[in-house]
Amino acid sequence: MGVLTPRPRRRTSGTRALQRACGVLAIAGVCLTTAPPAAATAPPAPTRLADADKPSFGLTSSSECTFGGKTIRSTPWSLQRVLLRQLREQATGEGVTVAVIDTGVDDSNPQLRGAMAPGGKDYVGKSKDGTDDIEGHGTRVAGIIAARPFPGTGFAGIAPKAKILSLRYTGGEEEQGDSGTMSAAIRDAVAKGAKIINISSDTANKKDNGPLRATVKNAVDAGVLIVAASGNDGADGKSADTYPASYPGVLAVAASDRNNERASFSQAGDFVDIAAPGVGMVSTVPKGGQCTADGTSFAAPYVAGVAALLKEKHPKWTAAQIATRIQESAQRPGLGPNRYLGWGVVDPVAALSDDATPGTRPQEDPPAPAGTTDVIPMAVTMGETEAEQERRVAMYVVGAGLLLVLLASGSGIAVRDWRNKRARQSGSPGAL
Repeated sequence: MGVLTPRPRRRTSGTRALQRACGVLAIAGVCLTTAPPAAATAPPAPTRLADADKPSFGLTSSSECTFGGKTIRSTPWSLQRVLLRQLREQATGEGVTVAVIDTGVDDSNPQLRGAMAPGGKDYVGKSKDGTDDIEGHGTRVAGIIAARPFPGTGFAGIAPKAKILSLRYTGGEEEQGDSGTMSAAIRDAVAKGAKIINISSDTANKKDNGPLRATVKNAVDAGVLIVAASGNDGADGKSADTYPASYPGVLAVAASDRNNERASFSQAGDFVDIAAPGVGMVSTVPKGGQCTADGTSFAAPYVAGVAALLKEKHPKWTAAQIATRIQESAQRPGLGPNRYLGWGVVDPVAALSDDATPGTRPQEDPPAPAGTTDVIPMAVTMGETEAEQERRVAMYVVGAGLLLVLLASGSGIAVRDWRNKRARQSGSPGAL
């Protein structure tokens, strides 16, 4: 089986940002021996390929992650930057199913227990319904989309009433999938009626894959919005395509930081459509609890959650219209897209607040009037991390302590002076 040569793909006006997903899996660009069936047909047993086609993990968690571990009480910065009450008044994702094609989703986490849609499937293991997750990656992805609110934590999903269809296309060391199992999972998601698919994976070798491309095309033609992480190999700033994020019709998601700037690991390129928070992302883990991680793996589900909100509010909008609204309402770094952030950083409230029917392709802003700047600066809103909050409180405590010391010292001097004055007036010895 030969490796397919990348084929030319569509270009949109301007440049777009590309990123390789944090904690993402890799699907190879190896040619399959058979073409995938039509999107509407039931998926056959997936073809398994050589070891070179097996996925591998990218960035790791930014902190120690224990399954069944602690619950993070504070509200993560990625939610602090959103007017959640205003957002929830418009939509919660109710009635919308998002397919998560990943390492599985562990529904024993109480924030995900009520979020699972029937029909999940395991292509590499024995869980049957896709609820095994020995890696923890898919459980984190699902939580960012649809984790239910839970006592004792400020974390919840962007679309907390959406449903998650778990399609486990890869797992651990002994249960690794490939481009065949991913293609089968995509076809299955379409057949089961999911209108939004999240894929937080990309190709390790950055090679186009004909059968995977065809499977994605069939899904897009069936009206499905595929949201894909775009990669984590961007430290060198060079452009490179990743797949399936760069296939036509896929909404490719880059990672941004607290300053609405490209995360340091995000890979630049021409095809990225949008950016979303991808640094210090709190989410659910297997067996309960939460932890934090970095990467476009966790930026993509943030956007998929926004797409679910739009789908609930505007059920007749097409996938292209939803993608366009997300891009045109983003906090842009300029009049149009660039290769680092695409059309900008997603703004959930802005996306939901405009009820005008969008087009099927985002448009650049009109040029600024003569004598003004051509760049429209983004509004920067930053949340406060738990560590930053602890440092701030510590500074308050130290400051209050110093103030008390000064007050006590000043009071002592005043009392001493008063006693000396009384002693001089009475002619008796006073305190020194």
